Amino acid sequence: MYEVYKTDEFARWFKKLRDRQAKSRILARIDRLEQGHFGDVESVGDGVSELRVFYGPGYRIYFTRRSSVVVILLSGGDKSSQSKDIAKAKELAQQLEV
Repeated sequence: MYEVYKTDEFARWFKKLRDRQAKSRILARIDRLEQGHFGDVESVGDGVSELRVFYGPGYRIYFTRRSSVVVILLSGGDKSSQSKDIAKAKELAQQLEV
């Protein structure tokens, strides 16, 4: 089991999503994270990983791990804003260390 925390940045991004089906699928992925089932995940560097949600525009959730049981959801986006979203997620991860 993992404890999953959300940054304010992630919470704002998620709240702005209007597609109910997308929200449902993203919540299901977060539930699976809590159970330790990470699924389709790829490292993007600097301790940040990208969780891909294959629905709609290709949603992405950026997260980092702290200890062996804590996952922090940093930010979200989709394929079209991927480069910008990765940079923001890395910045947020660094701020957590301060």
